[in-house]
Amino acid sequence: MFVDHTLISEDGIGLASRLWRPDGAGPWPWLLMRQPYGRAIASTVTLPHPDWWCRHGFMVMVQDVRGQGDSDGVFKGFGQEARDTATTLEWVRNHPDCNGRIGFYGFSYQGLTQLLAPEDCPPPDCMAPAMCGLDERSHWSCEGGAHWWHLGLGWGLQLAALQARRRGDQRGWAEIRESLENGRYLRDGPALLERHDPDGMALRWLKQRADQADGWIQHQSPRSWLRRPLLLLGGWWDPHLRGVLDLAARSRAAGGRPELHIGPATHLQWWPQSSALLLNFFQRHLQDHPAVADAGSLRLWDQGRDHWVEGPWTLAEPASEHAVGWHLASGGLACLDPNDGRLLPSPAGCGGTVTVVHDPWRPVQAVGGHLSPSAGPCDRSSIDQRSDVALFTSAPLPEAIVLNGRPVLRCQASADQPGFDLSVTLSRLPAGSTTTQQLSTGHRRILGDRAQQIEERCVELQPLLASFQAGDRLRLSIAGAAWPAVGVNPGTLEHSCGAPHPGCQVISIALHLETARLQMESLLMLHNDGTPAD
Repeated sequence: MFVDHTLISEDGIGLASRLWRPDGAGPWPWLLMRQPYGRAIASTVTLPHPDWWCRHGFMVMVQDVRGQGDSDGVFKGFGQEARDTATTLEWVRNHPDCNGRIGFYGFSYQGLTQLLAPEDCPPPDCMAPAMCGLDERSHWSCEGGAHWWHLGLGWGLQLAALQARRRGDQRGWAEIRESLENGRYLRDGPALLERHDPDGMALRWLKQRADQADGWIQHQSPRSWLRRPLLLLGGWWDPHLRGVLDLAARSRAAGGRPELHIGPATHLQWWPQSSALLLNFFQRHLQDHPAVADAGSLRLWDQGRDHWVEGPWTLAEPASEHAVGWHLASGGLACLDPNDGRLLPSPAGCGGTVTVVHDPWRPVQAVGGHLSPSAGPCDRSSIDQRSDVALFTSAPLPEAIVLNGRPVLRCQASADQPGFDLSVTLSRLPAGSTTTQQLSTGHRRILGDRAQQIEERCVELQPLLASFQAGDRLRLSIAGAAWPAVGVNPGTLEHSCGAPHPGCQVISIALHLETARLQMESLLMLHNDGTPAD
């Protein structure tokens, strides 16, 4: 059973909420979620329905944030949430059905609302923010100096459609919906945002420079909140993974002992055991159930062996003594002959030059990974067969290895136009198989006259954990586009990056391999052998 309630904020805004009550007599511990998509959904795209939580003895409150759903006011995005979170938390604490113990839960926008509050606001007992971060540029909208295209436009238009519905603008809602269904949002998305949500966050992000930090908002969470019990959930194929890792570092720096789980998940497709994981966390911290996991534990899904590894952990500094790497070599045919480009364990024999030609009429497609429309694990063999993708493959490994951390490619590169992109992918070629298991992707955008100079370019890829067996091979793929994960670089400053258009130039990208290297920079270090978990 549920009841609807409107909470009145300090400035007179009504915040619409739905409350689900367990059977029997209270009071009970509460779980609170604040979200912009309509409280009836309650994030059931990834999380259990509130009725399930009630059966386990929790009262659940899901609230429409200001300016969304049935709540009053004007929706202004992340910046509005700190005060409303504090107001709602105070109201819950004083509710007769609350026993004084409160946990926050939710992912994405609902993850960030858990973390934003005034510095002097007393924290909840525990929080479980999933798949979110505090930096609007690095954790929500950009990578490698390029805007997220498919994701940024898709999410922005979803919010715009919700606003059109609130206004009763059925024609606007239908126009947005049709563009998402037929794919025209990839071309018309910016204009649709200008027309239907000109003051929205998504359009503001697209108008800001992705390659500069100036002007971007970095939100802060009170240190007292980061010291509370924190369950952080991330996915290897989720675009906000870097935000989750940043939250883990911030919590530890504040004196907290966060639990961190990174699983085989995209933003909307989680692993089946995640619900039980959340339940156990809230039972421990709100119902005094015995612990089944140590605080501060790390649990990671190994993409190579399809199992969990776990143990106590620390955050390592990038480019630490634990870094391992490979060097690149080619006779110039790495785009045409899969045996020409090589990954070498030492600099001996490395070098050469490879030219990658990016044709905007047929840009290389993004598949799988954390930014594409088909996010998740994939076999990228068909993409690697294209003649505008340079391949560098290792010899069969003489022994098993484990890659844990963030892959980084450093390579001297230049172009014949004042702008180019580098889209880089790390894959595993299993012994005895013809598949190419994509593990991690990254992107780097270069604009202006410096694009035509030979300079070292650094491309950071998505963090990973993957075991390789003896006989497996590594492969590094380099292309000039990842459409529509990011917009196409036109090769000229006269046009903006986005959907291919007549002003886009063919771009020849020269990779100078003498000092090129792929390096693994450790981020998450297990204090054991990576023992498989049940």
